[in-house]
Amino acid sequence: MTTSNVVSSARSASPLGTLTVIPWSSEPSAESAGTPFLMAYSLGDGRDGPEAGQQAMRAALEAMGLSVGDRLFDLERDAGINASLLVEGGSAVLSLPFLKVQCPVPDEWQAAARESGKVYLICSVRPWPEAVPGRPVEEARLRAFVSDEEMLADSAHVLMPVRRVQG
Repeated sequence: MTTSNVVSSARSASPLGTLTVIPWSSEPSAESAGTPFLMAYSLGDGRDGPEAGQQAMRAALEAMGLSVGDRLFDLERDAGINASLLVEGGSAVLSLPFLKVQCPVPDEWQAAARESGKVYLICSVRPWPEAVPGRPVEEARLRAFVSDEEMLADSAHVLMPVRRVQG
């Protein structure tokens, strides 16, 4: 697992609180540049507390046509889901109905995204208050959170096609 230790966020006074995005990728191999991942989550600091934030995140995901925990959505096949990902110039711009954020990504992440043409997005309903913008996230902490079975079961999973600026 490689991570840039960069956490990006968009602050909101809604029940969702501070929404945060972190990139990482699986280790490259001789056959591929690895799998690029993005995870969106709340810090749990919404105006009505973490439990209300979890309910609000679940409702926001369901409102955009995603379900939590039961399947992997592929936006190239699953029509009608309003989400996009632009990857260009060392950044990923994630656009969801409730979040638009530009996230710096490392070169190896961008290479993996370019090679595969897709990024695996995890939208966690569970808050992760320890991973805050501006502070490094240790690889062991990231690995523990993203491999937690309860967190994964309480998340929406989406394969997002990589869009690039046409030039």
